[in-house]
Amino acid sequence: MKLASLRSASRDGQLLLVSRDLRLAVSAADIAPDLQHALDHWEQTAVALLARYEDLNRGKAAGAFAFDPAKVGPPLPRAYQFVDGSGYQNHGELMKKAFDTSNSIAFPTDQPLMYQACSDDLMGPHDPIEAGDEAWGVDFEGEIAVIVGDVPRQTPRETAASHIRLLMLVNDVSLRNLIMGELAKGFGFYQSKPASSFSPVAVTPDELGDAWRDARLHLPLRITLNGEVFGRVNAGSGATFSFPDFIAHATRTRKLLAGTIIGGGTVSNAEPGAGSSCIAERRALDRIQFGEARTPFLKFGDQVRMEMLDASGQSIFGAIDQKVVPFARA
Repeated sequence: MKLASLRSASRDGQLLLVSRDLRLAVSAADIAPDLQHALDHWEQTAVALLARYEDLNRGKAAGAFAFDPAKVGPPLPRAYQFVDGSGYQNHGELMKKAFDTSNSIAFPTDQPLMYQACSDDLMGPHDPIEAGDEAWGVDFEGEIAVIVGDVPRQTPRETAASHIRLLMLVNDVSLRNLIMGELAKGFGFYQSKPASSFSPVAVTPDELGDAWRDARLHLPLRITLNGEVFGRVNAGSGATFSFPDFIAHATRTRKLLAGTIIGGGTVSNAEPGAGSSCIAERRALDRIQFGEARTPFLKFGDQVRMEMLDASGQSIFGAIDQKVVPFARA
């Protein structure tokens, strides 16, 4: 299934089913008013949602209309929890070269790094990236995320994938020039990690076919900056940790409630020619090649686009397509 949230008077939006080719949509509000409700009652709602989804793809869904990604918010407009991890060792090593000249940060291989991200204010796929100052070092980060159902404490890695309900694309916006100052205080990210944006639709794992294996999505994430290709980085290559690793790590001391979003970290490949999923990586590569960072962070007016295509060239999640703008000051 492919699910979206139509913006409405409710902060949680109205639940839509979207056709496999992303051309049509139909309301599912009579089954579940919003995605959080569907997740809370997944065993009951999934059967009815799937039946209508199949009707939609056969052209038999009453009330179907043209799907407009500009009219939807994130699949979950607000989440009870959003935890983001760092799953790619290559990204961790490049971040050390980009920011950590004292070599105080090490990428762990025994257990994942995770932090609590902003979950009460999530951005839709076409919402602008707002920043107060270009000097903050505005950056995009292309990621894959999952939404889970209820997950018990101490869920083992071996069974963790069974709790994954949906997958999405994420632009995990970072303010790079604020990060190290916050980390130096020893209490983690806050100001340097504003709202993230999400793809127009969230999809169930069965929609991904053979590309979803070992709880990794083996397809390239395509990123352009101002129309120029920035990266075609395969999300299944070089992932040190998978989503079951993150789920097992997160549930060591607590349970997760349905609707928790888990990010898999900035997609990163060491192979030449793949490009990058964030500017900070490109700046680290600049330092290796030229001795200095030459790639600027985002400027007001820049346009960032992220999308993932299946083997036939069809967009799976729809595109995140955002412009960077200054935010209005109080």
